[in-house]
Amino acid sequence: MTDLAMPSPAPVDDVIFRPLHFRNLTVKNRIFRSNISGIFDNQDGSLTQTRINWESKFAAGGVGAIISSYVPVLMEGRIIAGYATIHRDEFIPLWAKLGEAVHSFDAKYILQLSHSGRQMDLPGVHNQMRPSLTSTSNKETLHGFLCRAMTKGDIEHTINAFAEGAWRAREAGLDGVELHAANGYLFTQFLSSGINDRTDEYGGCLQNRARFLLDVIGAIRAKVGSGFHLQVKLSAIDRNNVIPWEKKGNTLDETVQVAKWVEAAGADAIHVSSGSLFPHPLNPPGDLPLDVLAVTYDAMISSGVYGFRNFLLFRYPLLRPIFHWIWFRMKKGHPVEGVSLEEARAIKAAVNLPVLVTGGFQTASFIREAINSGGVDAVSIARSLVANNDLVKQWAAGADSPARPCTYCNKCLANAPKNPMGCYEEARFPSREAMIDEIMSVYKPRADMRIPLASEL
Repeated sequence: MTDLAMPSPAPVDDVIFRPLHFRNLTVKNRIFRSNISGIFDNQDGSLTQTRINWESKFAAGGVGAIISSYVPVLMEGRIIAGYATIHRDEFIPLWAKLGEAVHSFDAKYILQLSHSGRQMDLPGVHNQMRPSLTSTSNKETLHGFLCRAMTKGDIEHTINAFAEGAWRAREAGLDGVELHAANGYLFTQFLSSGINDRTDEYGGCLQNRARFLLDVIGAIRAKVGSGFHLQVKLSAIDRNNVIPWEKKGNTLDETVQVAKWVEAAGADAIHVSSGSLFPHPLNPPGDLPLDVLAVTYDAMISSGVYGFRNFLLFRYPLLRPIFHWIWFRMKKGHPVEGVSLEEARAIKAAVNLPVLVTGGFQTASFIREAINSGGVDAVSIARSLVANNDLVKQWAAGADSPARPCTYCNKCLANAPKNPMGCYEEARFPSREAMIDEIMSVYKPRADMRIPLASEL
């Protein structure tokens, strides 16, 4: 939680605050706000003032760079209808305005180019009640989202859409793009041996399963050249067997090989996460509040054929132990803070690119050790920064942990289908009213960050 003021000078001898130099980009410190957002935007995909207010809170809090929320390159690639897209040239000035707001705090803005594939949580009017395009025609296994395997024409169309999205991000003056090839979205659905059952050149062996991602990198480089920052987010290990009888999917060794191919194709950095769906027992790490999902999950009942089954498991206390066992069995033996750090360390040892990792970070000494040991070059943080927008400032002032740390309750996640994104852990606030005031603060614009009217563009 922070006011919109410039961050104070950072300690020059602290590795957290050393600049990170990529091939085409320099970030002032080693803390990235990872991709997270809420239902802030318009049905047509245009972004709103609320999104600018949201991103500005993190930039003001001192992060070196913000990785945007999931930004679809096509309308049919949305996970949630209220998320902004990058599928139209008319949106370039809006993204430019957001970039200007973030840059005013000396932070960089990296647009995450995405496509849902089968993971379409809350579809809008453009993509409702029809199978999602993906690598397979098999239903998604947790929610039962319906799918249709993409044709060669569908794949070519989507590759071009990613290249056009990167071009629009560059034209908007943003600092780079990230391909979201992790956490169960479209790229994961091609990469994963637990999901991709194709028999053409985009399925089968690992090289074929990686072809779609590598083709997109090649198309982006052909469109924007080699001078625009491009990073790729990968799930180090799929752990696809959340439903126990499912295949496990890709191993760490396979992802190390994909990372090498991504480097050779022209990427500037690797961002490491975990899991072949989102949410996943290990991403975000921490709890899964089934009592909150009992109130909010009904928004997803119509999205998949298993939605009503899941709702019943959340809704009735006698049934919750079933889902609790399925979900929490995968967490055993894994830490919360730095849950993917060791996998990131293995990937970094195999490539010559800067490597970022996400996963529950909020302790300065832990992050310093991760970087100083050569495990990673930077960390990305989402929910711990939602809890404390000014976390980086607290570290700069000498704190090791925030005064009111994130509890990893994931109530922010469970509230997302229905309510504004924010911290919903009442114990962190002096009152419920104070919690609501903080959540609603993103709806209060600053005049100098106002989105221009259409007549002003």
